[in-house]
Amino acid sequence: MRRSCYCGELRTEDVGREVILMGWVQSLRDHGGVIFVDLRDREGVVQVVFNPEISEEAHRLAEELGDEYVIAVRGRVQRRPPGTENPRIPTGQVEVLATELKVLNRSRPPVFPIEDRLEVSELVRLRYRYLDLRRPSMFRNMRMRHEAAQIIRRYLSSLGFLEVETPFLTKSTPEGARDFLVPSRLSPGTFYALPQSPQLFKQILMVAGIDRYFQIVKCFRDEDLRADRQPEFTQVDLEMSFVTEEDVQEVIEGLMVELFEELLGKTPHTPFPRIPYQEALERFGTDKPDLRFGMELKDLGDLVRESSFEVFLKELEGGGVVKGLVVEGGAGFSRKELDELVREAMELGAKGLAWVRITQDGWQGPPSKYFPEGLKERIMERTGARTGDLLLFVADRKQKACEILGELRLKLGRRLGLIPEGGYQFAWIVDFPLLEFDETEGRYVAIHHPFTSPKEEDVERLEEDPLSVRARAYDIILNGHEIGGGSIRNHRPELQKRIFRLIGFSEREAHERFGFLLEALQYGAPPHGGIALGFDRLMMILCGSDTIREVIPFPKTQKGTCPLTGAPSEVEPRQLKELHLKLGL
Repeated sequence: MRRSCYCGELRTEDVGREVILMGWVQSLRDHGGVIFVDLRDREGVVQVVFNPEISEEAHRLAEELGDEYVIAVRGRVQRRPPGTENPRIPTGQVEVLATELKVLNRSRPPVFPIEDRLEVSELVRLRYRYLDLRRPSMFRNMRMRHEAAQIIRRYLSSLGFLEVETPFLTKSTPEGARDFLVPSRLSPGTFYALPQSPQLFKQILMVAGIDRYFQIVKCFRDEDLRADRQPEFTQVDLEMSFVTEEDVQEVIEGLMVELFEELLGKTPHTPFPRIPYQEALERFGTDKPDLRFGMELKDLGDLVRESSFEVFLKELEGGGVVKGLVVEGGAGFSRKELDELVREAMELGAKGLAWVRITQDGWQGPPSKYFPEGLKERIMERTGARTGDLLLFVADRKQKACEILGELRLKLGRRLGLIPEGGYQFAWIVDFPLLEFDETEGRYVAIHHPFTSPKEEDVERLEEDPLSVRARAYDIILNGHEIGGGSIRNHRPELQKRIFRLIGFSEREAHERFGFLLEALQYGAPPHGGIALGFDRLMMILCGSDTIREVIPFPKTQKGTCPLTGAPSEVEPRQLKELHLKLGL
């Protein structure tokens, strides 16, 4: 028998048609000698009826079926009898009256039901991923991932981009996350590195005159994992010659419109807002703000100087700040809820969290008595607080105070239901600092990577005031997630060498790590820039998932292991010997 169609494709217009279906037994029921089987394939479920009056042989075989048996069925499509229709599934108006059944394979009882409402640990799901992927929601995620990749390829190709593959076995250039290293058998004592990104190769492609490159590519980083990180991940990587930041941003905005219109039927409003890094930190406490709700942070340092609250005054005298956040309607919080907020703030690193309920009777809370009435009114005017609201204060170093209140803002937004379902808010974060000082290493490090160009008007301050220099970098943000980051690159070798010197590389170190790039830049490198989008993270949002593990076919756990295959695993001694390696454990 050869399959004629998918189970989930059958509709009332197919009534009377003879079909051959193949799939998995989802469930079976025996009603007075007539057996009903729900047959499932990737497109859905259809009811198959085995009536001994139609085929004794098919009915006899059906009696021996079990869940997840793989079968082939020949039969005729008919309408379900009145009153037996199932409006919850697309095939619910029809059924297939079986005339022939073939068991293609048996199955052990599955370790969990093949259904979307599943109460089983993620570890078990990953251990039996082949069963987990049979669930309709997981298949939808895989299909959407496929469709998104096709849209991306089609869109970028239409704009003149060429898809070019770059190497997986390359040179280790440690700067940022740790590399995954691969020992070379043919050159004992040397190692390849799996690429953290195709950054250097795509820049070299620009020197080569490719002009517009893209790749949907696997990348590897040996770093601690979170809900939106994996040791191997996929990114949409692209680079363009003779462009400005606006050119790259325009291409990506067009791509987002294409993806959201085709996959979700929604059209994002363009152009996306551009928010300077410092403004994002001041208003939202993060450089990846969720713009779907308000509750913005306010700087209150100048006002609280007029109070007599020593905790705030001491922090201000030491160069710190006081930031405020209004929780609309939060005056009704219980003392237990307020204590929980204080605990959460301190877990985030706060020295404390001051709060004030604004009631009909005025301010109520520990700091209230230290603020005169006129000052209270001015604070309420700046923050937009009204009677019935809760006012939160954090005093600390600027970066820390902003980050703590930013985290509380997100927690409260989720807890109070302030984040609308199905909403999508994009933004570009721009004007990042080029460098920051790493106290542990005692040197400057690049905030993005050392190939990012400084803003032209800031170049003259590179050596005298490096922390004031802004980068020609841009991150794209969606619903509080950074889904991509890019920049205009250093295309002149002299400027690239200056950056290397600033981050502590000697001329020899720069040559050893990046000599091939520096040499390439001397052969007429055009101005160029690009971006890399986190494909897994983008798919997580498009599919409405909470973690990227839901949109990756075979992900690792948060400990970097694969429960399905048992990776990472030990290898045989002869393999280590061939690689000239000894374990120092």
